Amino acid sequence: MPEIAGFSHIDLTVTDCRRSVGWWTDVLGFILVHQVRQDTFECMAMAHPSGIGVTVMSHDGTSASDRFDEQRVGLDHLAFRIADKDELQKWVAHFDEKGVSHTGVIDTGYGPTVVFRDPDNLQLEFFVHVSSDQKAVDMTEAGSPEARLLLAEADAALKGKS
Repeated sequence: MPEIAGFSHIDLTVTDCRRSVGWWTDVLGFILVHQVRQDTFECMAMAHPSGIGVTVMSHDGTSASDRFDEQRVGLDHLAFRIADKDELQKWVAHFDEKGVSHTGVIDTGYGPTVVFRDPDNLQLEFFVHVSSDQKAVDMTEAGSPEARLLLAEADAALKGKS
């Protein structure tokens, strides 16, 4: 199998690039690094100090009144990895200060999570990865030996970076 080196970036369609960039920079700490306007679209690329790249794009054909709906085909949500539950609590306090609606810290059985939305209703989430030992306890159909091995390797790689 050819190798994938990691996640590069994601491009998100929004109704207003400038409004979205303002939100991503103010609320999440991204930095605008590039912008371009073509005949039928505008895009603004941002980078986060963690290395994550997000580009927001507005297409001339996108209705200004359109809202994201994760129940349609396409993206359901975008999740960012957070170190631990204490860090999630800091994000909850930060969102409260910024007036950003969120779920608070919830756990659906796979790890602590905070769900929130951007100005176009894109569903975003902060997620704490739990250890492969804990995941193995919670797995059902996905608990194949291959899945368990992959999770153990991911844990080992994370511990090696610490």
